This record gives sequence, structure tokens and C-alpha cells, in this order.
Amino acid sequence: MNTTLWIIISVTLLAIIFLPRIGLFAVYKTYREAQQRERMEDALKHLLDREQQGRHASPESLAGTLDIQRSNVMRLIEQMETQGLLETHGTNLHLTTQGERWAMHVVRAHRLWERYLTDEARMPLEKVHTEAHRREHTITDAQLDEMDAAMGYPTRDPHGDPIPTREGTLLKAEGMPLTAWQSEGPMRIVHLEDEPALAFEQILAAGLRLGQTIRVLDRNPQRILLTDGETEYRLAPAVAANVSVAALPESEVAKASAIPLAELTHDQRGEIVTLDDAVQGFTRRRFLDLGLTPGTTIYPELQNFFGDPRAYRVRGTLIALRKDQAAQIWVKPIS
Repeated sequence: MNTTLWIIISVTLLAIIFLPRIGLFAVYKTYREAQQRERMEDALKHLLDREQQGRHASPESLAGTLDIQRSNVMRLIEQMETQGLLETHGTNLHLTTQGERWAMHVVRAHRLWERYLTDEARMPLEKVHTEAHRREHTITDAQLDEMDAAMGYPTRDPHGDPIPTREGTLLKAEGMPLTAWQSEGPMRIVHLEDEPALAFEQILAAGLRLGQTIRVLDRNPQRILLTDGETEYRLAPAVAANVSVAALPESEVAKASAIPLAELTHDQRGEIVTLDDAVQGFTRRRFLDLGLTPGTTIYPELQNFFGDPRAYRVRGTLIALRKDQAAQIWVKPIS
């Protein structure tokens, strides 16, 4: 190999390795920085979650959540202290004001992404958490504001968790675990915990959903038996603990004499009673813009040969709704 060719090859290799922005070294550096940022933001979320529960995070709890060795955790804590994100008091870890602000940004990003992936991308609920976690680390405050506005400023994610506002305000979580509910009366599902994933999959497989009205038929150490008036659901107590419930609001009481719009027959008229609590953000805003408000008369029109979507007449206008959308609009049949 002559000297000139050797020089060309050497220069080319050096360019491939060290070229700014697109060289191997630059790509690896970007990857490492992204990985470190993701780990730091996951740590911030853990600290925020602990503080909202009235508990203190520790190096041990952080190592367990991030699944990393204690030595790596101590380096991470030191790095976050240097950046002014947390303070240590003995073995307890506390967020600073700056750390809490950053943690709120990540939580807001995660829950808005879950809302978008469920409502707009139509992604199955069991898959949105993982995808939202992947996306939450690469979005700016300005992009979050745009997403929030485009979806109509939803207040809760698809699991029932409150979404922080732009100002960092976070509503208090509703309800109590199903295993702690003692009333004999009906209750409403207000939160479905998505971790651990195995328990969440069992909840979804059973057919339970956010906003559903249920009551306890029987309970023992092996299982809790529930019903929504039509279907019975059986959950192990360990799984049922991941379902949070609350007393019925007035809108749910009104639904007792109502049926989903999707169940109206072709010759039936209905008066809208309420929209399901699961309808949030852009979807709720679109429904209201279409005139789907309590007291409005609506009825099916122009049968679709395939059944979905279905046409409805409301306020003199013909609109099309999918079956799953119509199922979230509660009406009182008019004779």
C-alpha cells in the first residue's frame, strides 16, 4: 500500500470517528448524555413520588427504582447535588425547588404523552406507559405547552393520575385502594395503577376501566368479587390494591337512569345526561363543540351498512361518531 493511499484511509477513518455531530465519538457522546439525563430524570420522578406520599427517598430506594448498583447511585446523587437538584439529610433525599420544577416537567410530559397516545394515536392502554417513558425525556417546555393546548388541557392521564399544569400545580390523587373500601354502595374507579405491569395487565384482562361504576359482591383472602350490574369481575387482593375507587359524583348518579348513546335503537331519541369522566382533553372539547351537552336531544340517523361509524342528528346537524365514542355519551331515552 503506497503512502498516499494510507494517508487517505487514515484521514477518512479519523473523520468517521471524530467528525463533529455525526462522527462515532460525537454520536457516542450524545448517546451517553441522553442516557445520563434519562437516569437523572427518573431519579427526580422517584423523589417527587416519595414526597407526594409523605415519605423520604433514600439511596436504597433510588437504587431499587433505577435498578443500578449503590456505587452508581452515590455518584448520581453527588452529581444532582452539584447541580442543585437535591439535598441530603442523613440518608434522606429531598428535592430542591429547582429539582421539583424539573421533576414536574418530566411527570407532565409523561402523562400528556400517555393522554395523547391513548386518545389520538389509539394505542392500547397496556403499551402507553413504556412509549410515554421513551418520549418524556426529549420534549421541551414549549413543545409541552403546544401539546397541552392542542389536546384541550386534559386534567388527568388515562390511568386517572392528575396532570401537572404549566405552573407546576398538581391536583391531589383521588380515591382509596379497592381493598380498603368498606361501603356496601356503588363506587367509581378513579385510578388504575400501571406498575407493576403484570398486575395492570390482569386488571385490563378482567375488563375493568377508568370511570366504571362497580360494587363489591363478596370478598375473602383469596379474591374480591365485583360487579357493574351486568358482568362479574374477580381479582386477587394483591391486584385489587392497584385499583383506586371513590364515592359516586352527581354525574354518575345521573347515569343510573341513562344508557350509552351507542345503545339507542334507530327509532329512538335520547336526551344527553353527561359525558363519561374518561372523556378528556381534545375529545371532550370536540364533543362540546359539536353541541353534545347535557339536556340536548340526539338520535341515530342514516344507518351505516358496516355499523361503524354511525350518524347522529344533534341541534339540526348530522355528525358521525364511532361506537367507542358513542359509548362515552350517556343519554336518557325519550319515549
